[in-house]
Amino acid sequence: MIREKIVSLVSTALNSAQDAGEIPHFVSPEITIEHPQRIEHGDFSINLPLRIQGLAKMKAIDVANILQKHIEPYSAIEKIEVAHPGFLNFYLEETWVCDQITSIVNAGDYFAFSDIGNGTNVQIEYVSANPTGPIHVGNGRGAAIGSTLANVMDFLGFNVQQEYYVNDAGTQVSIFGRTLYARYAELFGKQIQIPDNGYPGAYIIELAKNIQEQYGDAFLELVDNEPNPELGKIGIDLQLTNIKDDLSAIGVDYDSWFSEQSLMVKGGAYDTSLKLLMDAKLVLKREGAIWFNSSDLGESKDNVLIRSDGQPTYYATDIAYHYDKFLVRKFDRVIDIWGADHQGHVSRVKTALQTVGGDPDSLDVLLYQLVNLRRGDEIVPLSKRAGEIVTLRNVIDEVGADAARFFFLSSSANQTMDFDLELAKSQSDENPVYYVQYAHARISSILVKAEEDSLFKSNPKLSLLNHPSEQLLIRKLLLLPEILENVIADLAPHHLPHYSKDLATAFHSFYTQCRVISEDKELTAARLILLQASQIVLAKTLGLMGISAPRKM
Repeated sequence: MIREKIVSLVSTALNSAQDAGEIPHFVSPEITIEHPQRIEHGDFSINLPLRIQGLAKMKAIDVANILQKHIEPYSAIEKIEVAHPGFLNFYLEETWVCDQITSIVNAGDYFAFSDIGNGTNVQIEYVSANPTGPIHVGNGRGAAIGSTLANVMDFLGFNVQQEYYVNDAGTQVSIFGRTLYARYAELFGKQIQIPDNGYPGAYIIELAKNIQEQYGDAFLELVDNEPNPELGKIGIDLQLTNIKDDLSAIGVDYDSWFSEQSLMVKGGAYDTSLKLLMDAKLVLKREGAIWFNSSDLGESKDNVLIRSDGQPTYYATDIAYHYDKFLVRKFDRVIDIWGADHQGHVSRVKTALQTVGGDPDSLDVLLYQLVNLRRGDEIVPLSKRAGEIVTLRNVIDEVGADAARFFFLSSSANQTMDFDLELAKSQSDENPVYYVQYAHARISSILVKAEEDSLFKSNPKLSLLNHPSEQLLIRKLLLLPEILENVIADLAPHHLPHYSKDLATAFHSFYTQCRVISEDKELTAARLILLQASQIVLAKTLGLMGISAPRKM
């Protein structure tokens, strides 16, 4: 990319200036490059003079002037200006900018592709909500973030596996089974109290009815004074089917649904990881429970692995799960996407991972904040009476999958987000997903008409595209490779919806100021190629977000 070439030119210039004795020799910090906030300040800006003025024992402005003199000419750069207090501002050459349209059109769907992933095996685990209830709105945010990140990483050469961890063992599953039995028994006239910490939602009644229709009263009799465990297993399977359907409705399909129970087989990941902790003499028995002596490793406190009733904690199974990821399935890198309420869990998982032989630096945990639902100024409660919640399916049915994904992605994961249902449904420029999709649809309709009227020409004169709005649009198109690399570097898919809105704004501005089809056939042909490039980049951006690129609206 051009920004890497500019960095290389500046690095070479610094070495040349040092060899010439104009700047003292020292080890330079990494050169960073940014886009100026104001277009009149150029396309790229480097603040290296400000960062090395102390090392050089010179004023930053003097360093900048020296570096400018040593930067070798390059065809893509029209000029380089020094700006106070010590910036180097780079302006791209218009003809070079125009020529990049051909590269975009020739690359088509592969524009912005790179192989920076180099086949690295990456697992992205996200949502992983307990299969004891429906997927709620907050889970939807994690789903959009995880699947979009997977799309981008896959496009950039990573070997990505998307996984859902199914918590189908432990205390909550047992409580779910007893709750389901109570509702199931009610259908046969028996009054059995729901457990105090059970699941009161109406979805449990629907599961019970479904089982009654399929199996009749086969599970009515208790087994050793407990509900038949097969009933709970069937209920979990039915609920998982519902979860899969809901996630599929928002465009999320996993490569793997990993069962917690598979960790618990004799000699499996749970037994192995526990033994490794014991061998490290970091396990002790206290108050009838088994503890991980994690305070010896710098944690603020010790953590329970096995409760006094013999049941493993969530922490113990999570250690086993990450042991399986790194030591059994041997992923090079793992990205867990969790709700912000798991923040305290991050450090202790990494500490345990290192103890059982994994590399904590290869584990990234992306935490996302809560979702606030609104209808305009009115806040929508996320939960209702009797344990009912606003589900992901509720939102998809109301606003559609495209709007849901776009809105879920629009804020940085570390920010609480507001989701305005009324705005998401509106067909106006105020609705960002409608605004972006409409840009694509408008481009498509123009291109169809141009094709019908045979207005395309081979080798159009792209140098005619010198209007400020044309130049701005082309420059926006060229940002996509950089945006994708930023998504990976920052684990921040929210860069994509922001970029798509900026790109749509640049197109709408161009469309308003420049008539695409006119009596000037040469200019028409050039502008049509610009529209082809715009269509390609908009479609790719929307596609990576898992959002459709409609040709008509």
